[in-house]
Amino acid sequence: MGKKVEKYVYFFGKGKAEGKGNDKDLLGGKGAGLAEMTNLGIRVPPGFTITTHACVEYVGLGKKFPEGMWEETLRHLAKLEKAMGKKFGDPAGPLLVSVRSGARVSMPGMMDSVLNVGLNDGTVQGLAVRSGNPRFAYDAYRRFITMFGSVVMGMERHDFEELLDEKKNELGVSLDTDLDGDALKGLVAKYKDLVRQRTGKSFPMDPLEQLRMSIEAVFESWDAPRAVTYRKIHGLPHNMGTAASVVAMVFGNMGETSGTGVAFTRDPSTGERRFFGECLMNAQGEDVVAGIRTPFPVLELEAKVPQAYRDLMDIYQKLELHYREMLDIEFTIEEGILYMLQTRTGKRTANAAVRIAVEMVDEGLIDRETAVMRVAPEQLDQILHPVIDPRSRIQVVAKGLPASPGAAVGRAVFTAEEAERLSREGERVVLVRAETSPEDIGGMHAAQGILTSRGGMTSHAAVVARGMGKPCVVGCSEIQVREKDRYFKAGDRAIREGDNIALNGSTGEVILGDVALIQPEMSAQFRTLMTWVDEFRRLRVRANADTPRDAQAAREFGAEGIGLCRTEHMFFEPERVKAVREMILADSTEGRKSALAKLLPMQRKDFLEIFKAMEGLPVTIRLLDPPLHEFLPHTDKEIEELSDEMGVPFDKLQAKNKSLFEFNPMLGHRGCRLGITYPEIYEMQVQAIFEAACELAKIKVHVLPEIMMPLVGYATELDFLKDRVDRVAGEVMAAHGVHVNYTVGTMIELPRAALAADQVARSAQFFSFGTNDLTQTALGLSRDDAGRFLPFYVEKGILPVDPFVTLDVDGVGELIRIGIAKGRGFRPDLKVGICGEHGGDPASVGFCHGIGMDYVSCSPFRVPIARLSAAQAAIRGKREEAAKGGKGKRK
Repeated sequence: MGKKVEKYVYFFGKGKAEGKGNDKDLLGGKGAGLAEMTNLGIRVPPGFTITTHACVEYVGLGKKFPEGMWEETLRHLAKLEKAMGKKFGDPAGPLLVSVRSGARVSMPGMMDSVLNVGLNDGTVQGLAVRSGNPRFAYDAYRRFITMFGSVVMGMERHDFEELLDEKKNELGVSLDTDLDGDALKGLVAKYKDLVRQRTGKSFPMDPLEQLRMSIEAVFESWDAPRAVTYRKIHGLPHNMGTAASVVAMVFGNMGETSGTGVAFTRDPSTGERRFFGECLMNAQGEDVVAGIRTPFPVLELEAKVPQAYRDLMDIYQKLELHYREMLDIEFTIEEGILYMLQTRTGKRTANAAVRIAVEMVDEGLIDRETAVMRVAPEQLDQILHPVIDPRSRIQVVAKGLPASPGAAVGRAVFTAEEAERLSREGERVVLVRAETSPEDIGGMHAAQGILTSRGGMTSHAAVVARGMGKPCVVGCSEIQVREKDRYFKAGDRAIREGDNIALNGSTGEVILGDVALIQPEMSAQFRTLMTWVDEFRRLRVRANADTPRDAQAAREFGAEGIGLCRTEHMFFEPERVKAVREMILADSTEGRKSALAKLLPMQRKDFLEIFKAMEGLPVTIRLLDPPLHEFLPHTDKEIEELSDEMGVPFDKLQAKNKSLFEFNPMLGHRGCRLGITYPEIYEMQVQAIFEAACELAKIKVHVLPEIMMPLVGYATELDFLKDRVDRVAGEVMAAHGVHVNYTVGTMIELPRAALAADQVARSAQFFSFGTNDLTQTALGLSRDDAGRFLPFYVEKGILPVDPFVTLDVDGVGELIRIGIAKGRGFRPDLKVGICGEHGGDPASVGFCHGIGMDYVSCSPFRVPIARLSAAQAAIRGKREEAAKGGKGKRK
């Protein structure tokens, strides 16, 4: 048998498509949507989609079409000609096409498309005669040269726009639509001259050459810098490729009964159940998203083209019911007739995602499980973002469209590059532009918020900001942005680069100066969704909290205990650090105990408040971890100041500093090693814990302390320390006449502890994997220093992600698997959790669920994210098991 030839091209048209809506991996989101709408009997211009596989092979072959793809494309082009009754390149009645990008996952504006392919000096005349509208024909031609020149031939779009502006100024008109056919014909000649000047080549007149070059440009746009940056930001793989859909052109620029629009089946900002979108008459689709002209609300379409409006109402409802999802749709109206060009899952804010999910359950469209899966855990960060304190006195200098909710405060910057630079230096910035373009993606990601003077609610800035969860105000026509001069004017006021401004993305307000931000209140829908989340998850979620305020916040966000209370953070307050320094400087055990006695009541008070806040829930308290030198000053000036303050000779302080110096303090005299060499430190802490617990137990406050030893590598280390914990705890409880249940466990931060976990489990009643340090020690990476090269590793694909952000499941994860298996092999009821920063990372939470951990612990504001991630991991696991069962039955 001969080699099976892969099918690269799929046709759709005349009510039937070769593909389906669930073929996104093959046809991309756009191609799959066109196929599905065709199969549903919705009016879609015919065309064909070249697969994502073809793009991947094109890139792999060094920018060459895979064998047979072009020939298959030409066969489908002939099929399209037959369906349309027109010939591609025929001067008498030309078929024109668009070549549109579309990846498996929506990447709005990140890749390229080309409209009006097939126009040349001959076909433009045929189009003018056939339509009876020379102005329309030459408008389409000048648009084509602009798009092809900038997308395919590498020219700057603004060069064409400068010629357009010159023509408008020459004729004294303000809008493109005010230019007549002769003006546009003259503009086309200038555009072709410009192409020749800039590229040294004539604009291609062969329609097939135009088509081939357009497909190549779409494929190559997959690896355009903006697309690569977008995928990095959103954690998307780089090997998916984009499909290229070749679609018969329908024209929204044929006059005032023609137009184009972008709409959402529900409000993408709030989630409200209302049709939401924007249109332009006598325009093509690029005009709406580019923000060049100000669009009007989609509901106003009824007065302009009533039948097309009614059709649109019917279709959007049909599509939402079919997909059972909020959709983003694009359409064109050609002389009163509606054509659908795209349907895909709509980008939305976090608040909108939650509201839509909950309300679709209420409407009977989806079940609770689906609703939980519909909200991305990362999105919840938006809901937890600050808003402007309503008590703040603010100075509103302008107001635009509220494109993406939340509040942002920062220094105004006018270029994406400056936003990225200042962000790397730790500055908060707000990116201000006349309008954003896909090239701005890096700066948009770096900025706290985005402000544009042009564009509507479906402009590039609005769509991308909503996807990122960035506060955004667009279409703020009250300001004049002078990007080259680095300032914008609001009335008579000039706001210059570096000035502080604030944005209220929920109201559209632009505010002068710094403002106070507060946390928002959770909506009723959010509380409902989180109730469903807790029904589905198995994994418990705790919080890392060191203060009573953090503990209270954690509880309000649904934490089921504290998984990490870092006691050293309590020592750095000014009054306390004096006693700590006195203890460090002491020359004897008695001297250290004397200093520690001053700390005892302070520690006891801390634990009292934290235990009260977490009544009835476990509190894991890590005993002192950092090396002692962290509590001492390091410069001579600081040592002199401390010498005067404490009345201790400068030489003594300096000598102590030198004696504590370590070449690698993270692997030095810290953690349990301190507790062993200076047992009086841990004994004081344990005494404070149990005095607080006993005091509360007397008044019937239920306390569940868990004492955790850091940096244990040997079982004998834990044995030594546990004996002292039990002795001190017993003495305190006997003195108070009460009993408090408690457990003693350890952090697993060293590879040896994981590999010898069966021995460590002899004394440990729980393990908490400290994945920050375990990642450092397993990978030989300092998280404080690796930032210099880790981004390079990720950028070059050496590492898929930063291992300090998302757990390295093959290396560090394998140590965790071994540790759990060995630990539970000795102690089957061993409680196991994680308390590194990975506890709030969705992918890492999924891993923790999969290997049977009992809980994860993360910062208070990431608790809802961890809860949702745990629920989704449980649902995915259930679905995978069901799928396996189904396959087994079919066998």
